[in-house]
Amino acid sequence: MKRYYPAVIESDENSGFSVFFPDFPGCVSAGDTIEETVRNANEALSGHIECMAEDGDPIPDPSSLDDLHVDEDIQVELVVLIEASTPGRKQRYNVTLDTVLVEAIDRVSKNRSGFLEQAAREKLKNLVA
Repeated sequence: MKRYYPAVIESDENSGFSVFFPDFPGCVSAGDTIEETVRNANEALSGHIECMAEDGDPIPDPSSLDDLHVDEDIQVELVVLIEASTPGRKQRYNVTLDTVLVEAIDRVSKNRSGFLEQAAREKLKNLVA
């Protein structure tokens, strides 16, 4: 599902720009220009959401720009919305697999569905990249 999360870009006299996401504490990035900072913010947010999904952590809903509060000591240069794909709801599917393949999966994983989901994500990531 596509969602748009606010990213706060702040300026730093010595090192260009940095960016953080109020909805994702610890998700930060930086760049020499605003354009580079936005590109890096996109990568940082995608990676952060992917890690949260792998860990089973809940993905927060995006904050409204109207509800956004930033500390007074931060030199806000710009607030942008970064598009991110968040995992959808889980749905059961029936698939037909070779029994030897299923046995091999079961030997290495306690969660067959989770294993197949992770394998599909990795394959798709490699195909799209």
